[in-house]
Amino acid sequence: MITQLAEHIYWVGVVDWGIRSFHGHELSTHRGTSYNAYLIVDEKIALVDTVWEPFQDDLLANIREIVDPARIDYIIASHAEPDHSGSLPAVVREAPNATVILSKRAIDSIQGHHHQPWNFQTVKTGDSISLGRHDLVFVEAPMLHWPDSMFTYVTGANILMPNDAFGQHYASAYRFNDQVDQQELYQEALKYYANILTPFSDRVAKKIDELLAMNLPVNMIAPSHGIIWRDNPLQIVQKYQEWAAQVPERRALVLYDTMWEGTRKMAEAIGEGLAEQGVPVRLLHMAVTDRNDALAEVFRSQAIIIGSPTLNRGVLPTIAPILEDLKGLQFKNKIGAAFGSYGWSGESVKAIEEHMNAAGITLVAEGLRAKWQPTEENLERCRLLGRDIAGAMAAAR
Repeated sequence: MITQLAEHIYWVGVVDWGIRSFHGHELSTHRGTSYNAYLIVDEKIALVDTVWEPFQDDLLANIREIVDPARIDYIIASHAEPDHSGSLPAVVREAPNATVILSKRAIDSIQGHHHQPWNFQTVKTGDSISLGRHDLVFVEAPMLHWPDSMFTYVTGANILMPNDAFGQHYASAYRFNDQVDQQELYQEALKYYANILTPFSDRVAKKIDELLAMNLPVNMIAPSHGIIWRDNPLQIVQKYQEWAAQVPERRALVLYDTMWEGTRKMAEAIGEGLAEQGVPVRLLHMAVTDRNDALAEVFRSQAIIIGSPTLNRGVLPTIAPILEDLKGLQFKNKIGAAFGSYGWSGESVKAIEEHMNAAGITLVAEGLRAKWQPTEENLERCRLLGRDIAGAMAAAR
C-alpha cells in the first residue's frame, strides 16, 4: 500500500515481514524489514531507490497506482547493494528513457552488480537536479555504509532521504515514527548502528556536522529501511551523534560459552562481583544468544568480559565469531578481561586476550583460568575479578 509523505511525494516500497537474516546470514532481523523507495511526481518524475529483486513486481505495482513507470525521468541509485538496487533492471525496462543518477563511486558497484549500459549521470555533494517545484540536492556519504553511498534532499518538502543512514530493520503496518512502539524502534535503530555503522563512527560524526552546516530545513527523514522520521525527525540525528561518540553506559557484559558448566560457574561468579559493586551486568550464553543482539549489548557496555573453555587449543566455535566481530567493528572506550576453564592445555584465555587486544579493548586484569571444575577458591577469585573490573570502570569514567 502506497503512503503519501507530502504533496506529490510517495512511499512506494515494500514491507518484508518474513525475513530473519540479512547480508546473507550475517545480520539477524527478528522484526523483519522494509525496502523503502520514494516516488516524486513533478514536472519531471524521480524514483529514489528501488527494492530487493524478489519484490520488484510489488514496487512496479505501487508505482503504477500513481503514474505509468515509463514516465519516470530519473532513478536515483543511492547505493548498489541488492536490497536497494536489485529491482533496477526491472525498473529501467519499464522506464527505458530514465537517467540513473548515482555517485561517481557507484558507477563501479552498480555496473559490477548489473552489467548494464544504462544512461548514467554521476553527481557529487552540492549538485542538484530540478524536477519543477522541487530540486533534488545530493550529498555523498562514503562509508555510510558503502563507498558509493549518497543522500538525497528534496527541497520544498524538506525531506532527507539518506539511504541506509538513520534506518532500522523493522517491519510495520505503519510508516512513521509517531505510529510505532518507541522502545522497539530505538532498539532496532541501535542494533542497526552497532552492527553496521560502528566502524565508521568518525565519518558519521563528520557527515552529520557537514549536513547541519548546510542549514537545510528538515521536515522528515526517510531512510531506505524501516520507519520514516516525521515527528521531531532530528531526534535520530541526535542519537547518531551520541552513538558516534561511543561513550558507553555504566554497564558490564559477560559473554561466555561452556562445555561442562565450569565456565558458566565462573561467569556467574564474575557477575556476582560486579553486582556487589552496583554495576548493572548481563550474562549472555553465546551458544543460545543471537550474535547481533549480543553486539548491540557490547556497543552499550563499558566492560566486556569473555569466557570460554579450551577446545583444540583455542576457544569454542560459538565464541570465535564474536571475537572476530569485536576486531572488525572497532568498538571504542571498552575495558575487559578473559576467563575460562580447561582440562589439559588451557590456551583459551590467552587466545581471547589476544583478540581483545587486537580489538582495542583495554585489558584491566589478568585472565583467570580454572582447571576442571572451579573450586570455591577459583570462584572467589572470579568474584574479586568482578569487583576489580567495577573499580576499573569507575576509574575510567
